[in-house]
Amino acid sequence: MVKRDYYEVLGVQRDAADADLKKAYRRLAMKYHPDRNPGDPEAEAKFKEAKEAYEVLSDDGKRSAYDRFGHAGVEAGRGGGHGFGPGDAFSDIFGDVFGDIFGGGRRARSQVYRGADLRYELELSLEQAVTGDTVSIEIPSHVACETCEGSGAEPGSQRVTCSTCAGQGSVRVQQGFFSIQQTCPGCRGAGTRVEKPCPDCAGAGLQRRIRTLSVKIPAGVDTGDRIRLSREGEQGRNGGPPGDLYVDIIVQPHPIFARDGQDLSCEVPISFATAALGGTVDVPTLDGQVALKVPAETQSGKVFRLKGKGVRSVRAAGYGDLFCRVQVETPVNLTAEQKERLREFDESVSGGGERHSPRARTWFDGVKEFFERMGA
Repeated sequence: MVKRDYYEVLGVQRDAADADLKKAYRRLAMKYHPDRNPGDPEAEAKFKEAKEAYEVLSDDGKRSAYDRFGHAGVEAGRGGGHGFGPGDAFSDIFGDVFGDIFGGGRRARSQVYRGADLRYELELSLEQAVTGDTVSIEIPSHVACETCEGSGAEPGSQRVTCSTCAGQGSVRVQQGFFSIQQTCPGCRGAGTRVEKPCPDCAGAGLQRRIRTLSVKIPAGVDTGDRIRLSREGEQGRNGGPPGDLYVDIIVQPHPIFARDGQDLSCEVPISFATAALGGTVDVPTLDGQVALKVPAETQSGKVFRLKGKGVRSVRAAGYGDLFCRVQVETPVNLTAEQKERLREFDESVSGGGERHSPRARTWFDGVKEFFERMGA
């Protein structure tokens, strides 16, 4: 069987760079790999063909011989064989793939790791959330050891090259058909290790400390908002940068106001006389008291809106409103005289029927019709 030209097999020009060869082979290997095409002899043949082509063209000496003498040039050097060992083209390509997954390339050196992000829940009063504030928080986290300055080595000593990975920070592990590159277990990717550990951090290079940070709270934050403090998280490993600190805002319940976005709401108790005759009630706001005018014959549960007396959101311009729900308060601890006068008043009102109690009359009429329908 006549072999196809290796450049044709990979679909590249004869002057293709190494990166182009690798890219072309990776595409063909992923497409025709036997694991992706079980029981397909044609796909297996194309996979072997691409594998052989890349093994030759990725080697400078073999490529030179192939360019001069064709297949005969490489067959002579290979002794007519077609076998590929653990360091063949497939292992080379997919070693890079798995090296990306496990944290290192083929030529990886000391690996640095970014520190972990931290999360802190900060409880604020409604007033703090609305007007903004600056608060101090204490964060337990790992910081660079002061004794060894984060190296992990005892002062006066140095880290030495890791013998497991020869300073590469990664090792290659053969697993059947695949060659997988992964972080060195001896140095955890650092490429170096500690012979004389620091007595204060036991060679970790990190110590647990409580840090006090000042957090500026912008006006208008609400529960669920998050403030990011860059590089205030855990210290990175092997000289890596710190992570970030995320401060999650939780606004505590308020004894008077409830918040809904930019709007506030509250309940305002009023007397029976004020509800019936009308009047003015002092209502608290975050800016101080304001006078709420209650019209005569106001029913319990009536909601009044005070425009612009809400809050300003951190994400929007302008202020929300304050919604006041009035609740007619029933008098308690009445004297005998007050009770008697109240009965006399109730009798006088009842005599007016619907004129004085239109809602009660309507409700009783509805109840009567309901029972009539039930009886029918």
